[in-house]
Amino acid sequence: MMAVRGLVLFRWASEDFIHTHSLRSRFRLQTQQRCGFRKRVEPKKVEEVEPKEILHKKGVAPSPDPPTPPRPTKSFGRLVKPFIFTVGFTGCSFGGAAIWQYESLKSRVQSYFNDAKADWLDKVRPQKHGDLRKQVNQWWNSLSEGQKTVTGIIAVNAFVFCCWRVPSLQHLMVKYFTSNPSSKALCWPMLLSTFSHYSLFHLSANMYVLWSFSSSIINMMGKEQFMALYLSAGVISTFVSYVSKTAMGRLGPSLGASGAIMAVLAAVCTKMPEAKLAIIFLPMYTFTAGNALKAIVALDTTGLILGWRFFDHAAHLGGALFGIWYIIYGHELIWKNREPLVKLWHDFRSRGPGGGSNGSI
Repeated sequence: MMAVRGLVLFRWASEDFIHTHSLRSRFRLQTQQRCGFRKRVEPKKVEEVEPKEILHKKGVAPSPDPPTPPRPTKSFGRLVKPFIFTVGFTGCSFGGAAIWQYESLKSRVQSYFNDAKADWLDKVRPQKHGDLRKQVNQWWNSLSEGQKTVTGIIAVNAFVFCCWRVPSLQHLMVKYFTSNPSSKALCWPMLLSTFSHYSLFHLSANMYVLWSFSSSIINMMGKEQFMALYLSAGVISTFVSYVSKTAMGRLGPSLGASGAIMAVLAAVCTKMPEAKLAIIFLPMYTFTAGNALKAIVALDTTGLILGWRFFDHAAHLGGALFGIWYIIYGHELIWKNREPLVKLWHDFRSRGPGGGSNGSI
């Protein structure tokens, strides 16, 4: 049985932000950030087999009984590599985000006059009517910074969803795009399964929630820090799921982005606890973001304790708790202490080709 990661449908009363609930796909799913399904098995015809005594009289050696596949056992030793991967990937995510921010600022300064020149040429050139490229550019420019950032994430999720529909890729998808503590591939699926959805409803729900909260989270921390938070939360929530499954002996695959999205929701609700939310189907009933976060955490905690298997509650909790921790402590401990790394990168870039002798941006 495979785990599905889902969310509850919410809407910002003022900005129409929505938080969504993932249902079962046609294979039965359990939720985290990920989705689970059970492979359909067609009944096989039972063939008549001659008894061993008859085969012995005919001088034919009976075929040996097929070996019984070993049942997966709980082994916390298998979680050492995933733990190292989680710590290393989280550090690399925030380090890469700091360098990305440095390069973005540098590129913005260098391209200032190029942008001014491009704007002037755009006014001088004769306008083309009905140009598809121009219409796409106009649509893209109408998006907020947050919506532009998550568009790439949504595109990757949609591409992976299409790959699930290719029969020849099924083995590859199950191996690398579902996270399972009993699988041979343990580390990279922790990240890749964050972009993997088997159910169209699960994909649509998660991506709609991410799109709805994108402007708030990007305004809070910028696109670079957001990407580091999102990717790290996906891996961390998967590791929490690994620990929970191993402890309970309920080993099975999971997939979906809900763990990472839970971190985003938790971060926004922690930073703006008095913001008004509403259930999408009942817009007249509003409540604060802080209360909504408490209810979500309580629901997933209850599901984890009682062993509910529709959602991967451990991954939900892992993502939500990481988002809360990052807003309260992590931002000060990690992001505000990135200056030494940025200085090292600046010195390295200054010594490189075209870096300039004075080392200035």
